[in-house]
Amino acid sequence: EIHIKEPIEKEVNPRLLPGELLLCEASTVYKYMQEDGSNRGTYGKLVCTNFKISFLDDDSASDDNEPQFKNKIVGENDITLQCVDQIYGVYDEKKKLLTGQLRKYPEKLIIYCKDLRVFNFCLRYTKEEEVKRIVSGIVHHSQTPKLLKRLFLFSYASAAPNNTDGRNQTVMFETLEDWRDELERTKGNVKYKAVTTNEGYRVSEKLPLYFVVPICISEESILKYEGRGIPIWCWSCPSGAALLKMSAFPKEQDDSTSQTQKAFLDGIYKTISKPPYELLKIDDLSSSLPSLQDIQTAYTRFKQLFLIDNSTDFWATDVKWFSLLESTNWLEIIRRVLKKAIEVAECLEIQHTNVLLIEESATDLCCVISSLVQVMMDSYSRTKSGFQSLIQKEWVIGGHGFLDRCNHLHKSEKEEAPVFLLLLNCVWQLVQQYPPAFEFTETYLTVLSDSLYVPIFSTFFFNSQHQRDTNMSGESLNTQSGPFRFRTVWDWSVQFDPKAQAFLNNPFYAEKPKPDRSQRKTARFKHQRQLSLPLTQAKPSTKRGFFREETDHLIKNILGKRIGKFINSSDEPPNSLREFYDSWHSKPVDYHGLLLPRVDGPEIKVWAQRYLRWIPEAQLYGGGTIATAAKILDLMEEVQSLQVKMDEEHSQAVSRGVHSVTILRNSARLSSLFPFALLQRQSVKPALPTSTWKDLEDEDDLVKRDDEFVDLSGDMS
Repeated sequence: EIHIKEPIEKEVNPRLLPGELLLCEASTVYKYMQEDGSNRGTYGKLVCTNFKISFLDDDSASDDNEPQFKNKIVGENDITLQCVDQIYGVYDEKKKLLTGQLRKYPEKLIIYCKDLRVFNFCLRYTKEEEVKRIVSGIVHHSQTPKLLKRLFLFSYASAAPNNTDGRNQTVMFETLEDWRDELERTKGNVKYKAVTTNEGYRVSEKLPLYFVVPICISEESILKYEGRGIPIWCWSCPSGAALLKMSAFPKEQDDSTSQTQKAFLDGIYKTISKPPYELLKIDDLSSSLPSLQDIQTAYTRFKQLFLIDNSTDFWATDVKWFSLLESTNWLEIIRRVLKKAIEVAECLEIQHTNVLLIEESATDLCCVISSLVQVMMDSYSRTKSGFQSLIQKEWVIGGHGFLDRCNHLHKSEKEEAPVFLLLLNCVWQLVQQYPPAFEFTETYLTVLSDSLYVPIFSTFFFNSQHQRDTNMSGESLNTQSGPFRFRTVWDWSVQFDPKAQAFLNNPFYAEKPKPDRSQRKTARFKHQRQLSLPLTQAKPSTKRGFFREETDHLIKNILGKRIGKFINSSDEPPNSLREFYDSWHSKPVDYHGLLLPRVDGPEIKVWAQRYLRWIPEAQLYGGGTIATAAKILDLMEEVQSLQVKMDEEHSQAVSRGVHSVTILRNSARLSSLFPFALLQRQSVKPALPTSTWKDLEDEDDLVKRDDEFVDLSGDMS
C-alpha cells in the first residue's frame, strides 16, 4: 500500500543563508518515511546549494509544525555537504555506491549522514534531465575533493553580518594574556611560563602563537627541533603536579641523530624531573592506546549499527545486537581511554608526579587524554564556558587537525579518524554517570558533535591556528578587501534561540558540593535494545529470551576473557591504581572535586541520544531519563514556590534554570530521545524476514510472542 501526499502546487523556495547559492534542483521528488517499512512519504523539491542538500515540501513553507528544539541553520530536511557520509543509488532493487562520474542514473537515492540520519528519495516521477542534474550535482559537491577556500565557511564569512561577539565567556587562548590568566588560575605560574617564541610562526606552523613551557627551558631549545622534544604545559593540579604533552622525534633516524636527540631529551627531562622533590612519569600514548587506524575502523563498524534503512533492518540486527556491538570494539576503546585518564589522574592526585604524554604530533590522543583528565579533576572544565575554553585550548589552538581528521575536503581517507568524537563519547560517559557535576547536558554534547559538520564556524574547519590565520586575509565576495570574520561555534545564538538554548543547560547542576550517593544511582529502564554489554546474569531465566542464544555465548566469552581486564588480567593496572579507583568509589561523590568514571563491565554505555535519535523503534514513549527529569523539575518548582514565600532573596539562587524547560510538563507525550524525537509517530514492529528465522530455527516459538526482556545486569554491586 502506498500512502502519497499529493505533489505541492505552491512554489516552495529554499531559505538561503548569506553567501549561499542555489546550484541545482529537481521537482516531484518523493521522500520516503521508512520508519514502518511502508512506502509512506511526501512529494517535494530536492535542491543542492554550495552549503547543503535540502528537501522542500509543503510543510517547509509553514511554521506551524516547528519543533521546540529547532536549529536555525540546519533544518530537519537539510544536510550540510560536510555531513554527507555516503550516497547510494538503487538500480533494479540493487544498491550501488555513487562516486565521481555516473554513466547511469538511479531510480532511488539513499543518503547516509555523519550525524546518522538516513534519507531515501525516489526519483521515478522526476524528469530525466532534472534527475541527471540533481544526482550528479549532489555527488560532485559532497563527495569529490575540494580546495579549502571553496568551503562555504569563506562564502558565509564574507557575506554574513558579524554583529555578535560570540565569546560567551569562553577563553579563546589566542592571546598571551589568556595563557597567563590560565597559569594563574591553576597556580602553575611558579614553575611554568607563557612564551612568545613562535610569534610569526618562526618555530613551527603546527604550534600555536603562544604556549606554555617549563620556566627553565630556553628559547634556543624550543627553536632547535621546531618545537619537537619540548614539554608543552596543559594544566596544573592543586597538588602542584602538572600535565604536559610533547611531540616525539621520528622513530626511524640514523644513530648519530638519535644520540644527539637522546642527549637533548635527557637535558629537557631534568628540567621537570628533580627527584625526590619533583617526579616525572612519561607515557607514550602511541604504544599504550589504540592507533588512529584502529579507532577509525572501530567507529566505522559501530556507526553501521545505526544507519538503518527501515524497520525490518532494525529488527534483523536486533537479534544479534550484543555480538554486533561487541565486535565493533568501540565501547572497549572508550573503556581503554577512560582507564588511561584514571591512570594519569592517580599520578597527579596521589603520587604528585608530573605526567608527560608523548605522541608523534601530540595533537590527537594527547588532546583526548589531557582534556579528559581536566574534566575529571577540574570542576571549572565541567561548566559550559570552562568546557568550551578547554576545547579551545587543547584542540582548536592546540593544533588538532580537524580538517584532516573529519576529512572535510575529501582529500585523504587515510588521515580520517573520529578523535574528537571519541572525546565527546568519553565525556558523555561521565555526564550520564554524574549528571549534577556538569553545567551542560547530553543534548549540548550531541549538538556539539553535530556542529563538526556545519561550515559556518571556523572552530572545526582548520588543522592549526597558523592555517586559520593565513586564510583569514583575502578578497571577500562583496569585493571589499579585508580579513574574513569567522564565527565561533561557541556563539550558540547563531544556531538556537534562547528557548532552544535552555536544553543545553542542566537544571540539576549542583552549584555547591552536595555529596549524596543516592544521586549517583540512575534508573535503568527496560528496553529491547540494551545500551551496554552485559556483565553477569542474576538468575537463570525459566523462559528462553529473545537475546538468550546471543547472550549465552557472549557471557561465556566475557566471563572468560574480559571482566578481569580491570581486575585480574595480564594487563592489570598496578595495585595502587586499583586501590585508588576502589577507594574513590567507596566514598560519597563531591561533584566539585575529582570525578572518576566507572569503567567495569556494562558501565560503559552507548550514547543513546546521539546514535538512536533518528530510529523510532528505539524510542520509549513517556519514558527514559526525560520522564525522570520532568518529575524532578515538578518537585523543584514546588520547592521553589515554597522557598519564595520563605525568603525572597534566596529564591533567586534556587530558581535559576528551572523555568527554562517548561515543555517537560507533559512528559507522557515525550520520547526518551527528546528533544530530537519530539512527538514522532510510534513504529510497529514488523515480522522478521524468513531468512532470519531460518538462522534461528531453535527459536521457532518466538514468532508467536513479543520480545522478552532478559535482565542481564545481575547483581553489579
